[in-house]
Amino acid sequence: MRILGIETSCDDTAAAVVDDTGLVLSSVVSNQDSFHRKYDGIVPEIASRRHTATIIASVDEALLQAGMWIRDVDGIAVTCGPGLIGSLLVGVETAKALAYASGKPLIPVNHLEGHVMASFLHDPESDLQPLTGDDFPLLALIVSGGHTELVYVDRWLHYRVLGATRDDAAGETLDKFAKYLGLGYPGGPVVQKIGATGDPSYHSFPRVTFSRGGYEFSFSGLKTAGINYVKSLTSEELKAHLPDIVASFESAVVGELAGKSLRAARDLSPRTLTVVGGVAANKRLRDSFAKSGDVRVYFPPMKYCTDNGAMIAYAGARRAMLGIRAAIDLDACSSLGIEDSSLNT
Repeated sequence: MRILGIETSCDDTAAAVVDDTGLVLSSVVSNQDSFHRKYDGIVPEIASRRHTATIIASVDEALLQAGMWIRDVDGIAVTCGPGLIGSLLVGVETAKALAYASGKPLIPVNHLEGHVMASFLHDPESDLQPLTGDDFPLLALIVSGGHTELVYVDRWLHYRVLGATRDDAAGETLDKFAKYLGLGYPGGPVVQKIGATGDPSYHSFPRVTFSRGGYEFSFSGLKTAGINYVKSLTSEELKAHLPDIVASFESAVVGELAGKSLRAARDLSPRTLTVVGGVAANKRLRDSFAKSGDVRVYFPPMKYCTDNGAMIAYAGARRAMLGIRAAIDLDACSSLGIEDSSLNT
């Protein structure tokens, strides 16, 4: 079984072909950073217009790289939520048109589920061994610019959210802190670059502790504390200690993510903890998990941490194996949760 996957949930236009073993036959991603950089953040209207301009070319290139025509695929999987509604609609309507014209099954996929499925992708260009069905039950830390969730997965396509952010996502927090410092967009990579030369213990930023424990996250207070601390400094102090301040802030975000994830791993004893999403590419985060011997920790290859069509295609393949299909009136949903059962019918 070979599935074409289409992903347009935010600002990356992506398409890929993946088979039912997780082998990536092709993967194409059209990045929009250059269009959003001058605004220091994603502009939804620009994102959806860029998807419209590049989606067909992305699908054509993915099929070409796989050596296939649309008639050769066994299904068309598409992200239908969550995400920016305008961006989602471009992908959903394109997939519906392709499915109708080709007579191929249309398979709905949750974007967050796609990130989890990235852990099972087999990239022929990588020596990294992907996860398999033997790695269940697993914990998945989904951490990106728009999402921060800790999810328990006991079998294929079965998810239970243990905790999520109550406000800002981790990636969003890094982006906003970088924006305030005037470091540019996207903030995550530049924070990592500048913070790499700094002392993470230079300043202690506050972390949220909920009275009932649990595994929920909160980054809004940390973001505000970071901005207020920068405001209290003179321009000379900020310039002299910028790497230390950035490293300290990044360390606080990473500590929150790793601390609660590893505590959940100790409490629930999964076979594997997988860290997925754009922030999973952060080196400090990877290093913080590498120091723990409590549980096996897995990170997908870097190119499958950020949004891509391959993860959607493989999620679609797993759904197709269970006979899950969508009608031609499939709609996009900007707030779709990973536990939402509407995709399972």
